[in-house]
Amino acid sequence: MNEELHERIRELVRAIPPGRVSTYGDIAAMAGASTPRLVGRVLSEDGHDLPWHRVLRASGIPAPQVVRRQLPLLRAEGVLADGDKVDLRVYRWTR
Repeated sequence: MNEELHERIRELVRAIPPGRVSTYGDIAAMAGASTPRLVGRVLSEDGHDLPWHRVLRASGIPAPQVVRRQLPLLRAEGVLADGDKVDLRVYRWTR
């Protein structure tokens, strides 16, 4: 494990402001990770204290295992979804 890379991922997720979202791929690219899956792994293993709910799939749809928890958290921050899909053109955060 590359702890420095994991910390960069955590810092980027912390930086996503309320009311905005990013994708696993966006975070991976900004952190210099080779794959978006690493972002998901970091969030699942040690992201409980991070705003993990602000990270979505490239399609704007939450991962199926967290969609019922994630969408209400996003709505509470003003991020609206059409069904399960968030419009990344409106809500996407890029550093």
